[in-house]
Amino acid sequence: MSNNKKSRTFWVLFGFFTGLLTAVLIAANPPALTGEQEPGGIYRNLNIFAKVLAYIQNNYVDKVEDEKLIHAAIRGMVGTLDPHSMYLTPDMYKEIKDETSGEFGGVGMEIAIKGNFPVVVAPIAGSPADKAGIKPEDRIVEIEGKNIRDMDIIEVSKMLKGPPGTKVNLSVIRDPQGETIKFVLIREKIRVPSVEFRLLEPGYGYIRIKSFQEQTTRQVEDALKKLGEMNKKSLKGLVLDLRNNPGGLFDQAVKVSDLFMNEGLIVSTEGRDKKEENREYAHPMTGKPRYPIAVLINGGSASASEIVAGAFQDSKRATIVGTPSFGKGSVQTMIELEDHSALKLTIAKYYTPKHRSIQDQGIIPDIEIDEPEQTVAIKTGTSPGQTSPVPQITQVPIDVQLKAAMDHLKKMKK
Repeated sequence: MSNNKKSRTFWVLFGFFTGLLTAVLIAANPPALTGEQEPGGIYRNLNIFAKVLAYIQNNYVDKVEDEKLIHAAIRGMVGTLDPHSMYLTPDMYKEIKDETSGEFGGVGMEIAIKGNFPVVVAPIAGSPADKAGIKPEDRIVEIEGKNIRDMDIIEVSKMLKGPPGTKVNLSVIRDPQGETIKFVLIREKIRVPSVEFRLLEPGYGYIRIKSFQEQTTRQVEDALKKLGEMNKKSLKGLVLDLRNNPGGLFDQAVKVSDLFMNEGLIVSTEGRDKKEENREYAHPMTGKPRYPIAVLINGGSASASEIVAGAFQDSKRATIVGTPSFGKGSVQTMIELEDHSALKLTIAKYYTPKHRSIQDQGIIPDIEIDEPEQTVAIKTGTSPGQTSPVPQITQVPIDVQLKAAMDHLKKMKK
């Protein structure tokens, strides 16, 4: 979104809230309606709001701070829009900024609202939630014994976060059986390194993006450089793993896509006003990788990771392998207000290059592999001290989706 558009959005909102507060001040003596102010218009509704606020201030059994009432009113108003729009108090806004910087205290999982409850988009790799066995699509129903049905997602997030070493109890329902599972998690300092990489075998690299943070594009560039050095020559293919990547920063998803695409549309966003449609294109540059790519996704791949997968799929730059993604196809902007609170507002929906909306649909893989992991038995040697050597059998986990991606890349080189 351009700076002009952000500024315009900010001033519209600022004007609205200023008008709201003005209405509070003149509640006792509301102005007469003019011909331009119809009886059912916004000024009459603001007058009703102001009267309710005045009644509470003057008659409620306990004294309530004005700031608390105003924040609650704004939160309720924004909460009627969609699950991803929300009003953030200064403390909440600081937490959001800490997350995008890559470090915070908590149990380590991305959540979103589906229906009346928060669901797990994906646990962060290596986090307490991940180690305890929490899975994507687990529906959180209780935290510390409290039913969290219809609770604001920011409030849920706040309950899950806390100082390292503290304990949090939660209950989840895991479909399709609908069983309730209880977890006791010990909060940790969650450090989210955005990118990890390795050489799978000579000629084939692997990059995993865990989330899209401020430095993700630079880290992917570094990973590509180091993979080339490890391989000592150009790669034959690359696996880009976006499984359980809950998303993150929109601009980083665009820039990562641009690292591998030499032309064409990456993503478009459309708001209420079609004139404000925004399109992000790849930039033609020499030296961009031309080898084949396979992208791994699953139900925990959401938002920014779906932008990358959708761009690669529609442009035929990569083959998508795994299971359908989460399906979060909306764009939010963060508008900081003068008291250091913020409005996180859905301003647009995004579309793949072929103008497919991902909202509630997700990205459907080109090669669907439902089972992420299998255990296979392999011979690893013989038992010592046996008169007749007995082969030792070891159960080894195999990442079936990764294997399918590698098999596909090798076929493409033939």
